[in-house]
Amino acid sequence: MARFPLGASATVAELEGDPHRLLARLREHEPVSWLPALGGWLVTSRDLAVRVMRDAASFTVDDPRFSTAQVVGPSMLSLDGPVHTRHRDPFARPFRPARTRERFTAFVEAEVDRLVGGLAPAGRAELRGDLAGPLAVAVVAEALGLEGADAATIRSWYGAFVDAVSAITAGGTPPERSTEAYGLLGEAVEAAITGGGPSSLLAEAAHHEAGLSTAEVVANAAVLMFGGIDTTEGMIANAALHLLAHPGQLRLVLDEPDLLPAAIEESLRLEPSASVVDRYAARDADLGGTTVREGDLVRVSIAAAGRDPALFPDPDRFDVRRANAAEHLAFAHGPHFCFGAHLARLEARTALAALLDRLPGLRLDPSRTTGARGLVFRKPPHLHVLWDA
Repeated sequence: MARFPLGASATVAELEGDPHRLLARLREHEPVSWLPALGGWLVTSRDLAVRVMRDAASFTVDDPRFSTAQVVGPSMLSLDGPVHTRHRDPFARPFRPARTRERFTAFVEAEVDRLVGGLAPAGRAELRGDLAGPLAVAVVAEALGLEGADAATIRSWYGAFVDAVSAITAGGTPPERSTEAYGLLGEAVEAAITGGGPSSLLAEAAHHEAGLSTAEVVANAAVLMFGGIDTTEGMIANAALHLLAHPGQLRLVLDEPDLLPAAIEESLRLEPSASVVDRYAARDADLGGTTVREGDLVRVSIAAAGRDPALFPDPDRFDVRRANAAEHLAFAHGPHFCFGAHLARLEARTALAALLDRLPGLRLDPSRTTGARGLVFRKPPHLHVLWDA
């Protein structure tokens, strides 16, 4: 602890609230630091973050302590090597760029049109709960083929999973409701496998040549909920917050709509909705001049990597014209890169374009402002906005 005074003094509350000044100090002085509050190392420089995520032989997810594995069991998120490929491939192939556009564009556009159309007359809304969340849930339900479960039920399941992972990451125990939610998800997945049509991703994965068992399909379905719902909801909410909190940048996007994709990438860089990923040292390793021992927990701060001034000058500034914003690590890196990135971007672009086009004078509600929060999954608890109805 004497070698890492900044890490020793860090608290979970600080990391959950506004961690960026702390992360900047760590990156400058202790880019690989021991944080007793997290029970492991925290990596904050972008170069070292890339190294850890790329080198699965040295820094693996395949460890019984991995938070998601404790909640849902082994899945593509908590396995490495050939067994990881076996779990990932049946789900990843349908999300390649061309197939994503073909399969989901019309559905996403219709959902956004329905949601924004329903909001427009009111002149006010809470965008996370009224738009970002419902859109993400609808898309995941469509993709997985969970036709028997309504949106509220699916939200309750993934909410229980997120709470469980966050509790484990903070050193606590998952709530009992996460076990109940996982059992209900399993029943829904089994129904989708047996009765799903040709467009059901779950039925397709269950009959893939990889030979996944029903339990393995259920575990990966839960993982897709993390990626498809919580982080996508956060991505949309964070991007809306960044644009509305920076009127000059918003004006640039309104004047040049082609800047919207770049604005989304800049938001992902500045505040990724999944702010940290876990690895475990598979062997002793030198990491940035620090000796990491076999078995040590190594947490990569995606949030800190996105603000590394070695790659991103003036890193705390939201700049929709930043040329290299897309070099963020918000979708991770290496063998665990998020294959749903194309779909998440499609949802964010479609939702934000509709908001800016159809809600004139869209602005933050000055009486109910908030910022992003969360240790693992970061987004505003609520995002209240007004417009000229």
